[in-house]
Amino acid sequence: MDRDLWSGLAVFADIAEAGSFTKAAARLGQSPSSLSHAMRVLETRLGIRLLDRTTRSVAPTSAGEALLERLRPALDSVDLALGALDTARDRPAGRIRINAHRTAALHVVLPKLAGFARDCPEVAVELVVNDGLVDIVAERFDCGVRHEGELQRDMISVAISPPVPLVFAATKTYVAAHGLPETPDDLGRHRCICYRYTSSGTIHVWEFERDGRRIERAIPGSFVTNDVDVMRDAALNGLGVVCLPRAHADPHLASGTLVEVLDGWAPTLPPNHLYYPSRRQPSAAFRAFLDAMRGDSISSRSGITPASDN
Repeated sequence: MDRDLWSGLAVFADIAEAGSFTKAAARLGQSPSSLSHAMRVLETRLGIRLLDRTTRSVAPTSAGEALLERLRPALDSVDLALGALDTARDRPAGRIRINAHRTAALHVVLPKLAGFARDCPEVAVELVVNDGLVDIVAERFDCGVRHEGELQRDMISVAISPPVPLVFAATKTYVAAHGLPETPDDLGRHRCICYRYTSSGTIHVWEFERDGRRIERAIPGSFVTNDVDVMRDAALNGLGVVCLPRAHADPHLASGTLVEVLDGWAPTLPPNHLYYPSRRQPSAAFRAFLDAMRGDSISSRSGITPASDN
């Protein structure tokens, strides 16, 4: 096949999957204008429009969708062939792109990367921090990291952390001024720092757990943000009571800049899972990365339930 035509078809598939020239360009390391030029050349050569373009997005035309339906199996076959070739390498090489929520990125993925970099020096890692829900296939990530229950359908999933304990905390100054909340009912008299989900726009419903009983409360936030670091810093600035992953709060609890409140009521989140598409053959680099993240953990499973938005 003509190499220029094959290259143009691969670019077309990338743009169609991304839904925009800008996103496709970021994935491919090219400029949007170069991809736009490549599409014009391809459509001129084929004599048919493959993409409908608007100011905000692009989508395949009916002809483009029909072409994609035939093209995708061929591109998948190329991926499989390259994956098989990759197994012949003496040492893993390439690039791994991961999408992880902030707490997992800081406290689960990063601590394991030094050993991976030592063992696999020819593998580059790109870690994108995103607390919203992401389609890792459309966004061309090799894998994602989320809590169980927040995973995409039809993924292979491997637990890479134990369950994640939470903690309720505030500053001593806040407690001195507003009193110490001892039960969830006390929070109605307190200022609370709440989290808004990036994907759904809803505010997190606080959960409490005690003596095997779990309850939920919609807490009206006096301060709301979509970033766990900002939540922590808001608490450190005395804005109110916050619920944080314990790993995020521990340094400040140890130093005394935060104190634990609602002792004995904090719940535990499910383990973090690394998940990846079941239909693609993992490269040697990805298999090595998966081994590094898994450590001695854990179990894997497939056929994940649909992603939730919370």
